[in-house]
Amino acid sequence: MSTQLSTPVSRQIVESLSQNKQEPAWLTELRAEAADQSETLEWPKPEKVRIDRWNLGALGVYKAQKEASLAELPEEVQAILPEDTAGTLLVQRNSGAVYRQLSDELKAKGVIFTDLETAAREHADLVKQYLFTAIPKDENKLTATHAALWNGGVFIYVPKNVEVEIPLQAILFQDDAEASFAPHILLVADQFSKVTYVDYVVSGSEGKSAPAVHHSAAEVIVKAGAKVTFATVHHLADNVIDLSLRRAVVDNDASIEWIIGDLHDGNLLSDTKSVLNGNGSTSDAKVISIGTHSQNMSITTQAVHWGRSSDSQMVTRAVMRDQATAIINGITKIEKGATKANGEQTERVLMLSPKARGDANPILLIDEDDVTAGHAASVGQVNAEQIYYLMSRGISKAEAERLIIYGFLAPVVSDIPLEAVRNQLNRLIEGKLGS
Repeated sequence: MSTQLSTPVSRQIVESLSQNKQEPAWLTELRAEAADQSETLEWPKPEKVRIDRWNLGALGVYKAQKEASLAELPEEVQAILPEDTAGTLLVQRNSGAVYRQLSDELKAKGVIFTDLETAAREHADLVKQYLFTAIPKDENKLTATHAALWNGGVFIYVPKNVEVEIPLQAILFQDDAEASFAPHILLVADQFSKVTYVDYVVSGSEGKSAPAVHHSAAEVIVKAGAKVTFATVHHLADNVIDLSLRRAVVDNDASIEWIIGDLHDGNLLSDTKSVLNGNGSTSDAKVISIGTHSQNMSITTQAVHWGRSSDSQMVTRAVMRDQATAIINGITKIEKGATKANGEQTERVLMLSPKARGDANPILLIDEDDVTAGHAASVGQVNAEQIYYLMSRGISKAEAERLIIYGFLAPVVSDIPLEAVRNQLNRLIEGKLGS
């Protein structure tokens, strides 16, 4: 049976909420339109996963948040604070931002880095121009529900020819299952700019018993000649359903690099797509995931080629334990006219239990002759001969399995250019393998 939304999504309720938050009229109307659309649209239908059977109704209610200093943030947030934020940090707790900092140097260059709700008031022209253009709000019930109810989030704008040398970082934190947790990230990199954005999406120790839904969306607009690195690490508790959509629209000679650590403990829908509109545009996606216990996961990475000589690379590696199941989809679509395009993808799944399941589905959809494309996929158990070899050298079976798993994930993790992200991924991998 499909679950019903426990949080009302109606034009009247959304309009009242938006007005209480003193949002601009255009945003109030956008939310109201999305609420109307959510009533008639269907949930997305990812390959072999019935998310409509999940408990999608625990959306929570909006709870206003108070500003806080770094010292006042919960211990779980303190533990993952960057050693040096260099004045570029945003923290969202449940329904809203509680801490924002951007260095004067970047402000002087015209860089905007704040929560999306503040940006909608203070930079309305920019936000209105791009919001829900990469992810249309009427795409399905999930996008419409998110457009109606999103809160907090992140807005980044990097002006033309500006290169941001240090990562812009965000911590999106949930410790109240009754509070709505639906951040929306909007990143706009203007022509010939450069920026790296990193966020950590985590749960606290409180409120882990009640079911909750984290629904988030990230829209990345990469103008001609710009370069964007978008890194995100998710580690929410097993009571949380994680529904995360990411889209990048990439212009001429521009590039997007995705770094995604789906290390969530509950059910997961993760969908990341690059739309390569420009000639010479590129996309590089690296995804790792570990499934444990009875998790049910759908992880999809996509690239759609419209531009000539565009290039996409995708690598996904997943480790499945216990009774966890994962459907790993890689989709490369080369449209008519995208001559000289190249799309390569690799999906590999390592299963540690006979009850675990992992499906790797590489898909190539080619509508143009003068292109190159390729894929590779594998699903298998831990190699018994490797285990035996390591044990013959005095290593325990458990430690031998851990070494093989780290070796399996290393080609992706070691290729991540951000040391802080590599370190955080390694800590979470250690935790999930020890759970």
